[in-house]
Amino acid sequence: MAKVRVNGGGNGFVQELLKNKVMYLMFLPIAAYFIVFNYYPMAGIVVAFKDFNYREGMFGSPWVGWQNFDYFFHSGKAWIVTRNTFLYNVVFLAAYTVFSIGVAVMIAEMTGKLFKKTAQTLMFLPYFLSWVAVAAIVYNLFNYEFGVVNTLLKSLGMEAIDIYSNVNYWYFILPFFYVWKWVGFGSILYLSAIMGIDSSIYEAAKIDGANIFQRIRRLTLPLLKPTTIILVLLGIGRIMRGEFDMFYQLIGNNGLLMDATDIIDTLVFRSLVLSPDFGMASAGGLYQSVLCFVIILLANGIVKKYDREHALF
Repeated sequence: MAKVRVNGGGNGFVQELLKNKVMYLMFLPIAAYFIVFNYYPMAGIVVAFKDFNYREGMFGSPWVGWQNFDYFFHSGKAWIVTRNTFLYNVVFLAAYTVFSIGVAVMIAEMTGKLFKKTAQTLMFLPYFLSWVAVAAIVYNLFNYEFGVVNTLLKSLGMEAIDIYSNVNYWYFILPFFYVWKWVGFGSILYLSAIMGIDSSIYEAAKIDGANIFQRIRRLTLPLLKPTTIILVLLGIGRIMRGEFDMFYQLIGNNGLLMDATDIIDTLVFRSLVLSPDFGMASAGGLYQSVLCFVIILLANGIVKKYDREHALF
């Protein structure tokens, strides 16, 4: 039988390939999926630098260089949508992380199995609702004429609140419904990490006289640190990707709320709907991607500097 000799890096790779050929064959369909659906479409980035038209196609359309980006930045909306996208996602990520951990810890500490399963099911249910359904719920809650909130206020002799014309309320409504929809899913991720903690650690803490709050503070939360760092870094990687479905369904084209709730995704969508300018839309998408890439590199670099073991790369 022929033997593979290791004389350098190239042969080392061949030896690794032959040694784990079954695993690489199993990985092949996944690699093909990402190449076809994630890497091959990246060729479309070229549209951001072209005056796209259907007749000449993606690569035949005339080259305009940075003209699409110039239009995007001089439209007067670039800074507003960038600020909104970043700040909303920071708030969403922070609130989602805190509440997901809190819910996971509470469920883990519950003793009744039936109550625990019921609570998990009810918290996970909003995850399966589309933002269209959530928008209908929000509208029926806050509609000025017949919404539940204003009906209740009127019954108490108070004045109705026109929430759809006052932007200040949406700084709280949007994060609330984001957390309400996603906290069930997030709590499962953290709950699975809690279930993986060695139970003997908690038993030893109980013997030493630690109460439930001390166990959570001194054991559960520190042991959740690796999972939290990884999930937060993954969330930071999407920090310039706005929740388009949520903003478009809950806010729509409400001009009174536009400046405070408009994000890059909704701006790009309106650009395509109002005038099919694929070049400008692609420029906005590429701008988003570059910002996400830079932010995740910075965040991962900070984590690597202080805790190298928990960095993504």
